[in-house]
Amino acid sequence: MREHQEDDDTAVETEQPGLDRPLTIALVMDTIGNKGNGTSNSALQYAHELERQGHHVRLVGIGAPEYPARVSRVPLVSWVAAKQQMQFAEPSETLFRTAFRGADAVHIYLPFRFGRHAAHAARAMGIPVTAGFHLQPENVTYSAGPLKYVPGISGFLYWLFKMWLYGGIGHIHAPTEMIAGQLRAHGYQAKLHVISNGYTARFTPKTQRAVGEPAPVPFRIVASGRLTHEKDHITLIKAIARCRHAKDIELTICGTGPLQRYLRFRAKMLLSRPASIGFHRNADMPALLRSCDLFVHPSIVDIESLSVIEGMASGLVPVIASSELSAAGQFALLDESLFPVRDAAALAQRIDWWIDHPAELAEWGARYAEHTKEHYSVETSVAKFVDMEREAIADG
Repeated sequence: MREHQEDDDTAVETEQPGLDRPLTIALVMDTIGNKGNGTSNSALQYAHELERQGHHVRLVGIGAPEYPARVSRVPLVSWVAAKQQMQFAEPSETLFRTAFRGADAVHIYLPFRFGRHAAHAARAMGIPVTAGFHLQPENVTYSAGPLKYVPGISGFLYWLFKMWLYGGIGHIHAPTEMIAGQLRAHGYQAKLHVISNGYTARFTPKTQRAVGEPAPVPFRIVASGRLTHEKDHITLIKAIARCRHAKDIELTICGTGPLQRYLRFRAKMLLSRPASIGFHRNADMPALLRSCDLFVHPSIVDIESLSVIEGMASGLVPVIASSELSAAGQFALLDESLFPVRDAAALAQRIDWWIDHPAELAEWGARYAEHTKEHYSVETSVAKFVDMEREAIADG
């Protein structure tokens, strides 16, 4: 805290409690109770860890235990969003006034109507508002069919989100440097706080295979993410089909989305072994990840990718698509953990290399687990998030 002159003693006394005592923070998100959605998972993880660190959290949105919102039906848009495990919440001044009364700060997750009205209500009550940038415009365009081919559409959405919400926010949580750079490039003037979404301690490292032990059969590859075009799971399926070890590989893709039936059909046609493609409960993910041998992330678009962090924390080596629209490539610790986006042949070579080098797979699996524990724990992330909230409170 900055030094004050003697005649500012009164200011010190009024500021100090807001900066040092446990905070009451309202977390606002349209669909906060759906554990099949990555952003919902992140919000719930932050809420749990904030409480563990002694703060008070009020979840506000559809599915929230104490401050639930009603569902807003938007023609066509709601249908598309539901396939991404997302619903839109109906703004309610009564809900906002009740949830925000006595709060120190309100944090908005998404720039839609519910979040915008929540920000307006909080400001009217004199409560500081912060926001997180969790929805990459490319996530919207890839889910909107031909819209992604419209020139300049992503830039327009960055502008639209700024007009809707972020232009009036002084402190923005950006999960990665990549998305922070995109926000700066698109004229966002707020102070940007780069803080990982983090992973919870439930994800613990697997026991690595002993030195000299060959690669297992079947060799289990796992991927996790929405079953949509931008996650590009079809490239993974094609890559496995091209592997020299194709007959020994068993694939699991955890997620839901509009391409589920298509991906199951292509996997059945192309792969030697039956694939598991569909929803897995978040509570089951730690054990599932530890039972696998390699984590592959072919996604084209990612603000961070919590699933990759969880895979690494579980002791899995990741093989990640190198894409200018994805921050996930930042997690790679060696070249064998990267492949050119959409390149099934290159991905097949990477997979075969790791199967052919079981000693390196075990060594780097342990290294990835240790690196993830050091840099991406939710405990560290939430402490940084609280620092951001305190700074916003101090700004008044």
